[in-house]
Order: sequence, then C-alpha cells, then structure tokens
Amino acid sequence: MNTADQILFLLKTRGAKTAQQLAAMLGLTSMGARRHLEAAEEKGLVRFEDVAEKVGRPSRRWLLTDAGHARFPDRHADLTLQLITQIRSLFGEEGMEKLIVAREQASEEFYRNTVGQAAPLGERVQSLAMAREVEGYMAEVEAQDDGSLLLVENHCPICAAARECQKFCRSELDVFKRVLGPECTVERTEHLLAGARRCAYRIVPLQKAGVK
Repeated sequence: MNTADQILFLLKTRGAKTAQQLAAMLGLTSMGARRHLEAAEEKGLVRFEDVAEKVGRPSRRWLLTDAGHARFPDRHADLTLQLITQIRSLFGEEGMEKLIVAREQASEEFYRNTVGQAAPLGERVQSLAMAREVEGYMAEVEAQDDGSLLLVENHCPICAAARECQKFCRSELDVFKRVLGPECTVERTEHLLAGARRCAYRIVPLQKAGVK
C-alpha cells in the first residue's frame, strides 16, 4: 500500500485527522502529508473542515468525500440495487422480508460456526469481528474503560442495499445479540446510515450492566 492509499485508509478507519496527526502516524513530515492530502483533494477523494479550538487558531481536519469512501469495496452495489428493485416488483414487501430472513439465517449460521459458544465473551467478540472482516466490514474490537467492548465497523460493503432497505441493518443487530448469547447486552451506538462515519456496537457483560 503506497503512502496515498495509507492516508485514505487511515481517514477511513480513524476518522477526520489533521495533516500533523497523519504525518506522525506514517512517519512523514507535516509538509509531506499536506502534499498528499492536497493531491487527494484535487482528485475529489478528501475534503477538509476548519474546526475551532479552545485556544489558538482553527484546526484543519481532513476527511473522506463520498468518492473517497467509494474507493473501498461495496459488494457490487449497482447489481444489488437492481436485484432489490426486481424482488420488490415481482414479490412485493413480503418477498423482501423473506429475502432478509434467509440472509439473516445464513449469516447467523456462519457466525455461530466461527464464534462458537465455549470461549470467553471477549474471544467470541474478536471472532465475530474477524468474521465481519472477511465479509469486508473493516471490523475491529476496542476495549472500553468500563469493561465493555466496542465492535467497530469502519466500512459497510452492503451500504447501498442498506440505504434502500434498512431492515438489513435491523437483522444484523438481532443476529449479533443471538450469536453472542444471553450473557451480554448489544446495542448499536453509531450508525453509518444515521450520519456517523462508521457503525459501532457496544457489548456489555451482564455483570457490568448491573445484572447479578
């Protein structure tokens, strides 16, 4: 991965960053990072926002444009949208619901086989993240200070389908709850379709949630 692609990857997975922050992450000079950002801006891949700080002048933070996000895999978005339109036309909303249920069942079976039930919760969440990574979600797990875990998905390879039919997102949350089991709670805390830059799920062991 060349430096230009590394910058796009960091903006995708870590959110808005200043040129100085990107330079430190990649071992570049601030001027070198700015040159890469300006080149990406000319291609329409990034844009910047000047954010007011408490002290001093505003901080210039760079983030991906829609074209920048589109550089990452989308699981054949155009074909997916065509298929959704055709299913609705031929079979109505009942047909769409059957499709979503079938996908939900297949996903749950795959995750259960990957995650298992005997391992500690933390290991199961890591295994679930690995399964989502294989599917193109750029998933990772972040441990939180309160003992909870954050399953982060920096990319949505089915975003076009989810925008067209948000029940796809509903089914994913339900599947996560069933696969991880009754010893934890799972809630979506960030949602790409609601304007966030990523999807994130907070997983809390029941004893941490106050259940004895």
